Amino acid sequence: MLKFVVAATLMVVAGFDVSKAEDAAAQVKRGAQSYRLCAACHSLQPGVHLSGPSLAGRWGKTVATIAGYGRYTAALKKLDFEWDEITLNSWIADPQVMVPGTAMTFRGIERDDVRNDLIAFLKRALAPGGGVKVVEQGLIPKRMADGQLPQNLSEAGPNQRVKAIRHCRDAYYIRTADGAEFPFWETNVRIKTDTSARGPKPGEPVLMSSGMVGDRVSVVFASLAEIKTLIAERCRPDK
Repeated sequence: MLKFVVAATLMVVAGFDVSKAEDAAAQVKRGAQSYRLCAACHSLQPGVHLSGPSLAGRWGKTVATIAGYGRYTAALKKLDFEWDEITLNSWIADPQVMVPGTAMTFRGIERDDVRNDLIAFLKRALAPGGGVKVVEQGLIPKRMADGQLPQNLSEAGPNQRVKAIRHCRDAYYIRTADGAEFPFWETNVRIKTDTSARGPKPGEPVLMSSGMVGDRVSVVFASLAEIKTLIAERCRPDK
């Protein structure tokens, strides 16, 4: 009789443990669905910083301490706490309330259950090597783990590589490596830099369309110094 009671008790305990494990797995899976809100600005690739810093290996780490990321606000840098269930819960609920003055524009998640699910996923994804693991486990696709990486401008074709830019009155005339020259209203031209490994090759700015009807463009340079040397004030076209 005693053996039967012990065996039955062990079965109940084992069943309870299995049930808890299944509930935890389901929570992580639900949280993975909400991670798309984070992927808009962050990558799980180490060292890949987008609008926000890489999240790789950040679980349990001190806030605002990633080497190579220099866009932390003064409000965040003066704080001293670690990313865990408690701090992430407050941060995800409303970053502006937790850290007034933060540059993070995320409006927050009101529902407690959705936040808890997301944090369960982040605990796995933000662990060392977690970005690779959550992809291997089929929780999120690799493109989501990578984040919204911009186009690799070092691989731009001749129709995008800029050879000359001249400004005349209210227009920029942009000549590309394939020999074509396009006039754009100066107000519709954005001058940008991308100093990352995915940026343009030195001396080869890249022309990118940024408007719905093709009338707005961005010219992306590899450095600030190139902007001063590659744009000329001249109305006469090159011969």
